[in-house]
Amino acid sequence: MARELMLSSPTLTAATCLFASISKTPPKSFNLSFGFKLMHHQHYHHHLLPLACCFSVSSSSSQCSIDMSKYTEAFSRRMAMAGLKPHHQIALGVSGGPDSMALCVLTARWKTAGANVVTTENGGLVDGLLAIIVDHGLRAESKQEAHVVSDRVSEMGIRCEIACCDWPRGRPKQGHLQEAAREMRYQIFQEVCAKHQIGVLLIAHHADDQAELFILRFSRNSGVLGLAGMPFTSQIFPTNTHSDQECQVNQGILLVRPLLEFSKEDMYKICQVGSEDWVEDPTNQSPLYARNRIRMVLNNLSSSKFKFELQAMISACRITRTYVDQIAYSLIRDSVIIKDHGYAVIHLQTLCPLKIEDICLMKFLSLVLQFVSQRQRQVRGSAMKLLMDYIRTFPCKNSITAAGCYLCPDPGSRGSRLLVCCCSDDCALPLKMEFFESLSYGQEVHCAANELEKIIEDENSFANHLVPDASHVHFLGVNPTLILTEAKKLNIISESTYTNILALQKQETANFRSKTETSSDHPASKHGVEIVTPSRKSLQPGQFCYFMDRFILTWSLKNKIDEDELSGLVDYEMDFSKEARSFCCTSCVVGHIPVVRHMIESDWLYLAELSKYPLSKNFTQYEVKSVNETKQIMDRASPCLHYASVSAKQALHKLKSIPVAARRSLPVLITEQGQLQSIPSVNFKHCPFLMVHTEFRPKIPLGGGHTTFI
Repeated sequence: MARELMLSSPTLTAATCLFASISKTPPKSFNLSFGFKLMHHQHYHHHLLPLACCFSVSSSSSQCSIDMSKYTEAFSRRMAMAGLKPHHQIALGVSGGPDSMALCVLTARWKTAGANVVTTENGGLVDGLLAIIVDHGLRAESKQEAHVVSDRVSEMGIRCEIACCDWPRGRPKQGHLQEAAREMRYQIFQEVCAKHQIGVLLIAHHADDQAELFILRFSRNSGVLGLAGMPFTSQIFPTNTHSDQECQVNQGILLVRPLLEFSKEDMYKICQVGSEDWVEDPTNQSPLYARNRIRMVLNNLSSSKFKFELQAMISACRITRTYVDQIAYSLIRDSVIIKDHGYAVIHLQTLCPLKIEDICLMKFLSLVLQFVSQRQRQVRGSAMKLLMDYIRTFPCKNSITAAGCYLCPDPGSRGSRLLVCCCSDDCALPLKMEFFESLSYGQEVHCAANELEKIIEDENSFANHLVPDASHVHFLGVNPTLILTEAKKLNIISESTYTNILALQKQETANFRSKTETSSDHPASKHGVEIVTPSRKSLQPGQFCYFMDRFILTWSLKNKIDEDELSGLVDYEMDFSKEARSFCCTSCVVGHIPVVRHMIESDWLYLAELSKYPLSKNFTQYEVKSVNETKQIMDRASPCLHYASVSAKQALHKLKSIPVAARRSLPVLITEQGQLQSIPSVNFKHCPFLMVHTEFRPKIPLGGGHTTFI
């Protein structure tokens, strides 16, 4: 995407170009008013352009035969493997470079082949196809460039939408620019897809991108799972939530990379066959960025043998990744139960940790902890070693905290079951809350979700036949530092390729240390959604709160008490007339808009005290400690005190079924003064007219969503 390289030349000759055009149209000329000049350098991939951006023409005066059918057939095959059909609603991530322009060419041809999808009703545009062009706004000319790209893609019959980035914290730092731009780009892709009810996004990553990523990760000491590179398909989920409808559907979008079998050279050929121009951003040639440095070196290693063997190495890692993923998913299905209160129970006797390959068990643990904590960082290093030692100690006796989770034996299981709970310690996992209004997109949301579900089902039916047997998996028990050596022993790579990869690793490792590059920690743009971490914000009636990416909360005032609640109060002398109701709501709710936080120990101690009502007639006030030594005082005459006491008794009964470790991550509502109003997970509330709803609805599902490496 953002790496679409420096410009192609409009008059590439057979001796100097990667390929030649077979376009039957005469060469185009293209003038831009940016004050730039078109580049005509012959070895363009070795140059660093000082210009902000260059546009070029792909049509060549030389006419050479390029078999386009092999590209369209390969593309159609990959789309079928992804479960996609021409009638599906599809979005394209388009930067205007040769990669994404080639993707536009192939997708438009695939969509229109044998079907009447270009109609006058659509204004001559391909039905069900949208190109998303992101203007990052990081260069003065980016807006005009985006419109030029939009015009070119529109000429291909593809509907376009330009989306502009918002940088509320200012332009990202130079060393983090590409990563920050990528995060912003994918966030915008998801927002645009959600707006148009599109469940599938195609991205133009290809085999050369995989090679760059392999060298990059190898130089960072990645294991075989990381060396498998980018997945063919992956379900991604929005960072921010804009409506309760999104929470209910919770499908995300399916990211598909149909060009992973294609090379960079193929991208240029496809553009030339389609007589398509492209644009390339020279910042993608800056040696400041690791990917750019690796790309330049790989371009110098033009040996077909090296390229073939490097791809074979990547393929072997992908086979291993596919096998490990399937084993981990199988272990989750057999040994993990997810409770409605947001914690997991692992049955250790069913799991048999001592009999599982290290790499499979590590993947299993990572998936479970990532789900419970809703943090998508990989669990590595000392944290993973701690977890591996812990889970292989049977029976389980102690507790540990790792990767945002608290692990302990399930009470009463004699160490045969393990609880995995979200750690609510603010130091370990800062509070995250999103506030949004209820927005309804109608039936279209569910139709798009149903279509995506069917696509994933179709892909799974295909992918299940490709799961490798253990005998075909090469790197299961191999130390990560010896993967390359093992590949040479297995004749996957030759001695020369082995030497070249080690040289690339050494060079990039030295560059990495000298430039002290670090991963970007720039938060994503809010785009209208408020994310609250340390500070507290009141939850307004009718508003929704996404608490820790795990629970959805909302509250309101009712006009009458539910019959099931009244039935539990028949033994109490309580006045629920209109006047009393008004008094109740005035004293308990109005003027005390709640704040959301996680449950703490004093909350259930407060319930225990409150449940002891009725109090002695000698006391006129009821006082207990509520939050951080805050005293909660209620007048004994308060009409809601009867109800609160009954509600506390019922809540305590339900609370007994929730392990103490799991209680601490439950959301509660309090006043700004810290007085407890409601624990919705156990149906406790002070006022019978207060309606609070909560539901455990994790943003990212167990297993991280659908992913394939076929």
